Amino acid sequence: MREISTPALVTAARTGGLADSVHELAERVPALPVIARRDPAAPGRWRQVTAAAFRTEVMALAKGLLADGVRPGDRVAVMSRTRYEWTLVSYAVWSIGAHLVPVYPTSSTEQLHALLAASRAETVVIENEQHAMTVASACDAQVRLRRVWQLDQDCVGRLGALGAHLADEDVHRLRRAVVPRDTAAVVQTSGTTGRPRGCVLTHGNLAAESDTLLAGWGRLTGPPGEQPAILAFLPLAHSYGLMVQVACLRGGILLGHEPEVTPQALLPALASFRPTFLFGVPYVFEKIYDTARRAAEENGRLRLFEAAADTALAYVRAVERQERGRGHGPGPALRARHALYERLVYGRIRGVLGGRVRTAVSGGSPLRADLGRIFAGAGLTIYDGYGLTETSGAVTAQPPGRVRFGTVGRPLPGCAVRIAEDGEVWVRGDVVCTGYVDERGSAPHDGWLATGDLGLLDEDGHLVITGRKKDIIITSGGKSVAPQRLEERIRSHPLVSQCLVVGDNRPYVAALITLDPDALEHWRRYRGGYQHARPGDPPEEGVRAAVQRAVAVANASVSRAESIRAFRILPGEFSVADGLLTPSLKLRRKAIETAYAAEIDALYTR
Repeated sequence: MREISTPALVTAARTGGLADSVHELAERVPALPVIARRDPAAPGRWRQVTAAAFRTEVMALAKGLLADGVRPGDRVAVMSRTRYEWTLVSYAVWSIGAHLVPVYPTSSTEQLHALLAASRAETVVIENEQHAMTVASACDAQVRLRRVWQLDQDCVGRLGALGAHLADEDVHRLRRAVVPRDTAAVVQTSGTTGRPRGCVLTHGNLAAESDTLLAGWGRLTGPPGEQPAILAFLPLAHSYGLMVQVACLRGGILLGHEPEVTPQALLPALASFRPTFLFGVPYVFEKIYDTARRAAEENGRLRLFEAAADTALAYVRAVERQERGRGHGPGPALRARHALYERLVYGRIRGVLGGRVRTAVSGGSPLRADLGRIFAGAGLTIYDGYGLTETSGAVTAQPPGRVRFGTVGRPLPGCAVRIAEDGEVWVRGDVVCTGYVDERGSAPHDGWLATGDLGLLDEDGHLVITGRKKDIIITSGGKSVAPQRLEERIRSHPLVSQCLVVGDNRPYVAALITLDPDALEHWRRYRGGYQHARPGDPPEEGVRAAVQRAVAVANASVSRAESIRAFRILPGEFSVADGLLTPSLKLRRKAIETAYAAEIDALYTR
């Protein structure tokens, strides 16, 4: 199969912009809670903001921006972590027909300069003093900012006071002039294999994405009769996070914000917010699983946990065989074990997430198939999807009730997927962007966008991502190697945090590996390793042997020519702060290869 499309579920909007949903909700259900904010006096408690109250705050801020000189078509940059004010500013910007320019809060001076220069933003809203220093360093003849507003200096209140003399109609007149083809946001691409680009997403793009997901998957977001609740913790500067925000405000879903994605911050936030649905990336689900496994070992229940995980995996595999007509499904003994572990283990795992989540979505990169099966067997079904910045979020997703583990699903309704002759994935639909800022002729050809990813369509039209074109390694012997499978298998080991496979123009394939600090500390405590090792100390022999076994398992899935012959355990993890990870936690391959050039060379001088 080379091409597949899915009929549209929703009619493309012909009028209006994204800010309209705030005003429509406030008119229709003014008392409906639409956002939950942390109580400053008690971070474990959440205060609800009604639709009417949120509209009032959006209007006040929109008037303030008008009074400060922002006009329709102007571009307003927002550099902040995921927080309530981010959502507030974005809807105020859209209410007056201005364009949003999301900026990752971890952006370097160089990255910020490039985005501000390309977008020609004249106003920027930042979070703190550190961001102020970055902005100041980025300004030159190409970046001419007219105003910088700082959230932790109460810019929301100050702007509200600045525009208090304006009438509501001053905002409504501009809001009603917005049409779906107008630019909503200039969103920066991840830049995993090259420089980031400013992708132009329209109000129509984001509306089509959100409305399609709500129409097709909305019933999965919460129990019947209850208001769904979603905690946003992905960067709102990313199209995935931006889509979550827009979908919540269009669908009347209670939205919360969490600025950190570390397990230490995220798990308590999930437990107190108690979402009914979860949007995440594979890293989040891997961390949830690894944290639960370590907690089980610390409580002397590791064997119980591993038996429960094996049972969940076996149960789901049996169900899959039954659904495909290749077996009779789980037998009586397996059903009994599964029911036992539901009481002893699975409910506890879901309890860590607040106890109400039974369905989730994973995006950003493919989720490991067996990890998805384990979660499904434990009562948390994770729907895997695929998309890019250019597709306003997802362009494929697994259909409700029909998860196909190891794939990223079928085209979203109204979208199409084509596999080109060289294996590249091409996509088309109302969710696809109009092009890139200041890059003429960069719009998709005939509506088709070449994604740069490699994939295939299975017999039922489910897309399988096999790698990225620019990531393909060609050894000096001419062997082509797709690193994704090897990296994914090595990362499945509890000790491993990240893995980068290298070998382009080299005689064989090798790997750089980083360790999870929490997992390493736990391993040393429970496996008799160095009790007082310091960060950066070389790994002891037991740790290296464990990683060597993980590499051997990964090598068993490929030919000898594709197997990893050497590896190096690095002293620290790759991070967003050092520019080696994208904000969506994907590897910046070229940056890592440059930063660790000496270590890579050493892998080939044995």
